[in-house]
Amino acid sequence: MQRHAYEELAYYRFESLASCDDLAHGVFTRRGGVSTGVWSSLNLSRSTGDHAIAVGENRARMYAALGTSAHQSITSWLVHGNIVRTIERATLAEPNCDDVHADGMVTNVPGITLTMRYADCVPILFYDPVTHTIGLAHAGWHGIVRGIIPATIAKMGSEFGCHPSDIRACVGPSIGPGKFEVGEEVAAQIQHAVADSIIVRPPTSNLVAEPKPKVNLWLAATSQIFESGLKHIECSNICTASNLDEWFSHRAERGATGRFGIGIRLS
Repeated sequence: MQRHAYEELAYYRFESLASCDDLAHGVFTRRGGVSTGVWSSLNLSRSTGDHAIAVGENRARMYAALGTSAHQSITSWLVHGNIVRTIERATLAEPNCDDVHADGMVTNVPGITLTMRYADCVPILFYDPVTHTIGLAHAGWHGIVRGIIPATIAKMGSEFGCHPSDIRACVGPSIGPGKFEVGEEVAAQIQHAVADSIIVRPPTSNLVAEPKPKVNLWLAATSQIFESGLKHIECSNICTASNLDEWFSHRAERGATGRFGIGIRLS
């Protein structure tokens, strides 16, 4: 990934998407906003307890860096499910369009910026240069189990005729395999949903209780992407829980934190 700056904001762009002339995107760190306390500073979520005015200003700064505005952007209320929305120009005029419960969005309409927020869950950006279609997904472990990644890819195909081999996928910053410790039942659910082996078991010791397994969500996401037929994948390999100076982490900060944002738009 390539690191960039816009005024006080710091954000990243994927190398495989940066050269696309008809595409704008940004993976924004937590830096450069106006929020204070546990939400410091570019918190983009209104559901975390942060002041609405601060979140509004933070979102305006992100939109400015992307060359757009709130009126040309859309998001969803994330629910860790497998619902994918198709975004059209008329969608922006719908009342409460940002409150629709969905974890994936796709569009082929230039000028509309798809945005979502994250704090450990896996972000996936999609781009098809053949049909000029984009997608954005939010995949925590629930989303991986419920299939939000293949559902988003399938929606790009059914709505816009995208062929999986043409689609580029980019996996953004999220909790890394060294930090995502879960119980046996959760590990089994995630493993059942993917083809590759994604469970990491620490060595046991006679002096302590048997450690819980850890799960590689990066590999889980890329495994589902490959299984869906995609061949072009870029993974950031940035762990949010290990880099709190740049990223919010729900787990590392014990829930008292904000959400960083990602935006993608066809020009």
